[in-house]
Formats: sequence, structure tokens, C-alpha cells
Amino acid sequence: MAVDQQSVVLSGTPLRLWFRGRGVTAVLLIAAAVGWWWSARAMDHQMSAGDSMGAMSDHSVAVAMSLGAFLVAWLAMMAAMMLPAVAPVVGLYRRAVSAGRAAPLPIFLSGYLLVWLVPGVPAYWAWRRLAEPLADGRPWAGRLAAGTLLAAALWQVGPVKAMCLRHCRSPLSFFMRHRGGLRRPMAAIKLGIAHGAFCLGCCWLLMVVLVALGTMNVYWMAGLAIVIFAEKVVTAGEWFSRATALAMAALGLYLLVDPTTVGSIT
Repeated sequence: MAVDQQSVVLSGTPLRLWFRGRGVTAVLLIAAAVGWWWSARAMDHQMSAGDSMGAMSDHSVAVAMSLGAFLVAWLAMMAAMMLPAVAPVVGLYRRAVSAGRAAPLPIFLSGYLLVWLVPGVPAYWAWRRLAEPLADGRPWAGRLAAGTLLAAALWQVGPVKAMCLRHCRSPLSFFMRHRGGLRRPMAAIKLGIAHGAFCLGCCWLLMVVLVALGTMNVYWMAGLAIVIFAEKVVTAGEWFSRATALAMAALGLYLLVDPTTVGSIT
């Protein structure tokens, strides 16, 4: 895949790349906005259903929601949280498309989003199992959330996270290694899957935290989306990873001491 390497290098930081590709960035932000709208709509539906179902509402809604409906909501959540942070990478791919050397951009993005769709299946079953215990503030659910937060804090400062984050922040060499044959749709999908795998390596435990604390909570989504964007795009992204690790560790320790409070933060 022939990418104008000099122009990319001159572009500087991922944040400058993000602003440089204004057209692509605007499209991704619109797609993310649709994802946020859908996620907020799903949360409002859950809350209104809860008002009509009583104390067992969260569990009842979880049981009633089909896997297909959940996966639609999950994909909307992933689009809302991830798409703004991948604008620099998509900008690189768009240059190859403009030069006639790659399949259309939606094909590449479909491979990327497929990586995030697959974890939605275990997330669905976990959500069904955790909805009622989280709403009731059961101690074991609080301790599970605490353990998840502590594990995510360790992952944030670990070597695998650092390797994946380096790729997401500087993906040019990755694109250069996969420059051949991208006119074929299957090759473009595979490239999207490969890049998505690095993003999953960066953020998978953040998604587990989202499940452990209540998947449909838009406020937790917004907080984690800010973290993901800052890690991948802002110049001091590595520091955001460390600061997030400290915050999650503190919250995890708090829940270990008083696990029954988990219902108040989900």
C-alpha cells in the first residue's frame, strides 16, 4: 500500500493528523454521534421499562432483550466510543483509496468494527447475569467489579497495552507492511481486522469494566471514550493511560472495602 510517507511524517502528532483529515474526521464524528444517540436511546428505554416493571426491572429488561437487539446496541456503543479515536488511521487509508490503491473505506471499517462486534456475544450473557446483582448492590457483584477495575488498572501500565498503543498512535509502518493487494475487498477487510485487533489489545479490559459496571450506562461510556481518545490522539496519551490506571485502582480498592456501594456508581 503506497502511502505518501513524507507527508505523513510532516503531519506530526496523531492530534494534528486528526485535524488534518477534516472530511474523514467529520464523517467519523457523525457516525459516532449516531452511536451516542442510539446508546442514549437504549438507556432511556431501559430506564422507562424499569419504571414500569418495578424492583426486578434491570433483570427483567436484560432477560427480555434479545441477543440481536443487544448486538445492535453494542455495535452502536463501540462506534460511539472508538470511531473518533481512529480518525488518523482512517486518514492514512483514505489516501490510498484516493490514489486508487485500496478498496473503499467502508470495507476497511467493516473489518475494524467486526473485531468489536464479536466480544458483544459474551458481553451479552455477562450483562444478563449481572443486571440484577448490580442493581441490588450485592457484595459479590461489587467485588467482581472491584477485581475488574484492578485488573484493568494493571493492564493500563503493562507491556502489551504499551505495544498496542504505540501501534494505534503511529500506524504508518503497519500500513506500509500491508500495502499489497488492498484493491481486493477481502484484503481491506483483513487489514481492518488486523488494526482492530491492536485497538482491542489497547481497550479490551476497559470494555470489561463497562460490562462489570452496567453495559448500558452512557456516563461510564462517555468517561471511557474520553480516555480512549486521549490515549490514542493527544500528545501526552501515555500519561492518560497512567492516570486512568490510578483512578481505576482507587475505585477498585474502594469497592473491595465496601462492595455494596456498586449499585450507586452503575
